[in-house]
Amino acid sequence: MSSQNRLFKAFSGLKVFWIFSLIMIVKSYLAWTAVFDGIPPLSPILKELPFVWITFCLVEYFASKRKTLYYLIVNLLLTGLFFAVIMYHKYYGVIATYHALQQVNQVTAVSNSVFSLLAPYYLLIFLDIVVIGIYLIRRARRNKHQEPPRRTNRGLVSTVFVLALAVCLLNTWPNRASMNEIKKAEAMGILNYEAYTVLASQKENLVDPNQITQDKINELKGTSKLENPVYFGQAKGKNLIIIQMESLQNFLINLKIDGQEITPNLNKLASESLYFPHFYQMVGQGNTSDAEFVVNTSFYIPPNEAATQNYPDKQLPSLPKLMQENNYDTATFHTNIVEFWNRGELYKALGWNRYYDQKFYGTEDTVFFGPIDEVLYKKTLPELQKMDAADKPFYAQVISMTAHHPFTIPHELDKIQLPERYQDTMVGDYLRAQNYADWALGQFIQGLKDTGIWDNSVIMLYGDHQGLPKYSLSKKEMDLMEEIYGHEYGNIDMINIPLMISVPDTEPQVIDHVGGEVDIMPTAANLLGISLDNHIHFGQDIVNQSYNLLPERYYLPSGSFLNDKALFMPGVWYEDGEQLPLAEDGVSQALTTEDEYNRALKLLQLSDSYVKQLPDRTDK
Repeated sequence: MSSQNRLFKAFSGLKVFWIFSLIMIVKSYLAWTAVFDGIPPLSPILKELPFVWITFCLVEYFASKRKTLYYLIVNLLLTGLFFAVIMYHKYYGVIATYHALQQVNQVTAVSNSVFSLLAPYYLLIFLDIVVIGIYLIRRARRNKHQEPPRRTNRGLVSTVFVLALAVCLLNTWPNRASMNEIKKAEAMGILNYEAYTVLASQKENLVDPNQITQDKINELKGTSKLENPVYFGQAKGKNLIIIQMESLQNFLINLKIDGQEITPNLNKLASESLYFPHFYQMVGQGNTSDAEFVVNTSFYIPPNEAATQNYPDKQLPSLPKLMQENNYDTATFHTNIVEFWNRGELYKALGWNRYYDQKFYGTEDTVFFGPIDEVLYKKTLPELQKMDAADKPFYAQVISMTAHHPFTIPHELDKIQLPERYQDTMVGDYLRAQNYADWALGQFIQGLKDTGIWDNSVIMLYGDHQGLPKYSLSKKEMDLMEEIYGHEYGNIDMINIPLMISVPDTEPQVIDHVGGEVDIMPTAANLLGISLDNHIHFGQDIVNQSYNLLPERYYLPSGSFLNDKALFMPGVWYEDGEQLPLAEDGVSQALTTEDEYNRALKLLQLSDSYVKQLPDRTDK
């Protein structure tokens, strides 16, 4: 037999290999279409197929029987990985890695959100597995036409394996330095990127905590020291109530749909308070719990996983502890169970005197994870009255929840009727949910005023994180957002949340300073006249500071940051990044600098280093 015929016979013997290769090519294109924009025609083949072939070569090399079954298992694993990447990207806008597996225990609790993102046709990616699986089961039951053992041409398989491995390395190694995870995954290939994140060294370059000083942080941030800051001690000795609103985005403020105000109570509060329209989320995988962490510590979120999964074992310097040092009582209120997102341990680390969760609120009128906001406020108000009647002031954080993704609250809670074009859309459901949340908040505000607590308290209200990830919206929903904004819904709009601060005996004002959740603690300390001299913090008092440097870590590529003029998102590095002006009429050149980019990365490193080297909690 000629060498040409032997080679043809060897390739023919790999029929199952080629069939499954074709199947995985199709799935690669599906995944790339869902995640990347404007993909080059051959990229999925050149960057995903070599990895697939490595796994298939291992099957050919080590399995002599039931090869089709093993191919099917590999197919299922790789398909599941593609599917996870697609679903994760639809909400977070980033590429899922093995770190995201830390969230698996939360999936059942947020099943409504997961299913809302799941377009039925996504499941077609598993269709071949079902069909082939049924075929193998039926053949096994008939106990005939058994797949005979097949001899593998190990020389050919070894050659394919080596070549595929070489191509994978060529795709991966030159692109490992890229900051932008989306760009990195596109350059490497999704499967190569996932393998790289597992195999790459996780050794962290931690800075000596003795070298992390507030002066160094302020220098990196560009924060100037003020001798006589405005409003310092304006509310000294007053209560502090921080209200964290679920999924509240800034575009809702003063928004009208066909003449109907969506958030009339928030509109009124904004007009009577210090209102910061250029305020931004700084959360990660933990979303709401991450917002609690950032607000109460003035540290940044960790690089991977939620703060509740990384930092609950540490003795965290925090706003609750700071307030207790200044003779305040402290408590936090949330209608969900405290075990969700490991909040119980986070609350111990933050040092709250006590927390109120679902055990206190019960299970009446439950929507999503717990009782509705009306129940939250109704049962919280008497507790605040007790605290207000005590012989010392209090700090309370109240966390709303009803307006949670996917926003499908019962229609009996509706307070408005939206026009037909908003019906049965996520945008419409979001507006309905936020309108209800605003109504319930209005009842709470009135209760605080009727009891006299309002006039004796600083009230800080903000949104915990975005509600409408642009990656999750359909074409029709994006058109609705463009109708609302008057321009295409973009990254800046998505992460923009409001901050309102009601301070006794203070005139209302719209303050255009840029800020983020990390700035709430220093801002509160200034208003209450509390010193932060011995408390490391990465935020700043945004009442007095007009320039800000805010590193962003999630929903946007790593290396993204905000300054007072623009949002910057890196490409492979700084030079090919994108600058998005905060002002609609702004130009896109020379709004950020590479020095700011490097300083933002350094700030993240300092925060990570400081928190990870804090002493362990002694009350575990």
